[in-house]
Amino acid sequence: MTAQPFDLAEADRRHVWHPYTQHGIAGDPIAIARASGAYLYDTNGRAIFDAISSWWVTLHGHAQPEIADAIAEQARTLEQVIFAGFTHEPGVRLAAELARRAPAGLQRVFYSDNGSTAVEVAVKIALQYWQNRGERRRLVVALENAYHGDTFGAMSVSARGLFTDPFADHLFEVARLPDPVEHDVVAALERLIAERAGEIAAVIVEPMVLAAGGMRMWPAQALAGLRELTAAHGILLIADEVLTGFGRTGPLFACEHAGISPDLMCLSKGITGGFVPFGATLATEQLFAAFRSEDRKRTLFHGHSYAGNPIACAAALASLALFGDRCAERRCTIERAHLRAASRLAALPNVSGARVLGTILAFELGAPDRGYLSGVGPALRTFALDRGILLRPLGDTVYLLPPYCATEDDLARAYDAIAEFTEAL
Repeated sequence: MTAQPFDLAEADRRHVWHPYTQHGIAGDPIAIARASGAYLYDTNGRAIFDAISSWWVTLHGHAQPEIADAIAEQARTLEQVIFAGFTHEPGVRLAAELARRAPAGLQRVFYSDNGSTAVEVAVKIALQYWQNRGERRRLVVALENAYHGDTFGAMSVSARGLFTDPFADHLFEVARLPDPVEHDVVAALERLIAERAGEIAAVIVEPMVLAAGGMRMWPAQALAGLRELTAAHGILLIADEVLTGFGRTGPLFACEHAGISPDLMCLSKGITGGFVPFGATLATEQLFAAFRSEDRKRTLFHGHSYAGNPIACAAALASLALFGDRCAERRCTIERAHLRAASRLAALPNVSGARVLGTILAFELGAPDRGYLSGVGPALRTFALDRGILLRPLGDTVYLLPPYCATEDDLARAYDAIAEFTEAL
């Protein structure tokens, strides 16, 4: 019997449930056959500039040879082993390398498999830390307009709204600090501490950028102020660097803008250069010591089947090895291009709040405050795709977050497409 040709589009329509997609109105997704550098190539051979690093994960470029080679070599040696009761060289080497590069004091590394689970681990460590010490501190403090992931703990510490409404009755209590872009968040935390100091276990923040909340960039002084307050009152500070880690905002970690070290730091997205899913939660030795005991009940009862996966660890090590002078210069080139583009775009009608931090350029487009369901985002996405550029606005917030290999010509094409769309509004 002759095998029937595989109809990819029809099989996708029949069997696949895509993330953040309303299948009742979405058209067929674009089938990608391969990728290289800053470009994706569809099954018809069309090149698409990946201006958002495929959901913020691709750091150096697609199919980066050094990372691909490291994965292939590791896969032929050791592809997976349970990380409870066993260990392996890539996992230990990566932990040591992360500890060396991270803000001072973050010496312990707990592996998971994505950004949301890295946050779950951090929140669980923070809460159980106090329980292990015999103190009842159960309150977590988070920022308005924050986003930390889609699992239940991560949703709880994220802003309530469109993403969390269906699950609101199942999320735990969180105290909210106002959006640090518009308010004095340090004074707000001072007031909260005065009222509930003995209850607060931890404060969780996205340092410098509230990412999915609209690429909202906030001051380093405020971050430093939060660290000073939490340290003074013995409250744990969790830095969610899932997006901001690995150079996205300029330095390797966004906490460096404020010169601070958190008690816990969550990493994912770019940690493997965008090749394979992986997550890591870094903690201080003080936190680890509260779990180390002869009492088995003090164990952190958390784990993932693929925690410390050797292939992912090898990919992460290969990615970190690429952070040299050349990578730093590429990031500076992108930032300079973004700053020039921000001045140009800010002069256009319908554009407001143009801002740049490291390799991130963002602004609002159209009437303000339309939010995530604004129609301008999907319209721009379609317009840009027709011109071979991948954008995915956050409602009325447009942003570029390209791989570090993106050239000034690549970026110019994206800026031009956005300007053309904006002028036609």
